[in-house]
Amino acid sequence: MSEHWPQNALIVLGASEEVIPLYQESRRRGIATIAVDMRPDAPALPFADAALTISTRNTDAIADALGDARPAGIVCGASDAALASWHALSLRYGTAYVYPKDALAAGDKAAFRTIAASCGVTGYEWTASRDPDEVVAKSAGLPFPLVVKPVDGSGSKGVTRVTRPDDLPAAVAYARSHSASQTVIAEEFVEGRPLAIEVFMRDGRAVLTCIKDKEFVNGGFVVRRLRTTQLPLATRNQLEATVERLCRALGIVDGPANFDAVLGADGKERVIEANTRLGGDGVPRLLAAAYGVDVVRALIGLALGERAGGHLVPTRAAHAALELIGSPLAVEGELIAWEGAAEARSIPGITDVELYAEPGDRVRPHDQSGHKIGLLVAAGQSPADASSALDQGGEVITPIFATKGES
Repeated sequence: MSEHWPQNALIVLGASEEVIPLYQESRRRGIATIAVDMRPDAPALPFADAALTISTRNTDAIADALGDARPAGIVCGASDAALASWHALSLRYGTAYVYPKDALAAGDKAAFRTIAASCGVTGYEWTASRDPDEVVAKSAGLPFPLVVKPVDGSGSKGVTRVTRPDDLPAAVAYARSHSASQTVIAEEFVEGRPLAIEVFMRDGRAVLTCIKDKEFVNGGFVVRRLRTTQLPLATRNQLEATVERLCRALGIVDGPANFDAVLGADGKERVIEANTRLGGDGVPRLLAAAYGVDVVRALIGLALGERAGGHLVPTRAAHAALELIGSPLAVEGELIAWEGAAEARSIPGITDVELYAEPGDRVRPHDQSGHKIGLLVAAGQSPADASSALDQGGEVITPIFATKGES
């Protein structure tokens, strides 16, 4: 890559497989991209016009490396690590869209609990501390089961469900090992229907809202499937009003956010976490399959100073479902081959087949979001149609693994 950076380029913070569509959309528009990622082998780098091998957290190093280059905009995909840099760099370069500072509060789960309470969202019991002994002692007085996790974590890393006080010290130590701030939050486990809510705001109102049901890997915390919901209109309106209030409280007047929530038997929603950015795990593809919208195009337009609009107007009213493919092994393995990928793509209703791992790649157990190796998306006129197509695709496509020591 040349050290003479292209002028008026789009700086893309991160180069994981999740953000490949950002680079593709920029290229479609004829806009050069400069990727920032500390990994020299990050999967999206081949789609960028230039690259900086620097951590997305290191704002000063990024600016120093860019020198006199003047970007047209800054953008970030499904990465919490880069959000503070998104704010700082957009201020430094005076870009048309400045990522809001208040939105960074969503990265602190304890701070978000306070914000949710201020917005009138039904709460639940929790405690947080940087002192492991303190969080263990206070957690013991909460109603079990509990969920113990890093206050600044993402991607289901460092999360444990705890059913008895004796297991708290190990869970707290595990959560701290995944926390940059060494701070842990323990929360009452909320019973109910797990939901993921995607929203795109314009002028303080949600112009696109998608509510999805979630299923998890082995009953844990890593998402395995997402599908568009069927809910009463009053419930949908209630959920949309809640996430609009939360977005405004977090400074998201324009742009994307997503929320993890649980709809209780009492009809009230408990919002567990917020991500003030585009959703990961292939969510943009699910939205395109269900509604014909393009949130990636809308996000890039926002970063360049365009008004979010046409790309977020639904052109269809289908249902969609998404399955994340991961290794079923409990130990590390090697991907030997993919079987059935072409056949899966030909199944009616399948809209996307994405394979992130290649033969010869090391594959880790699917115990966090970042360990997925592919995804399938399906659409249909009903949830049953979409799920049926997804089931057929999942039965056809097969990753073949070898564990260490196998030939």
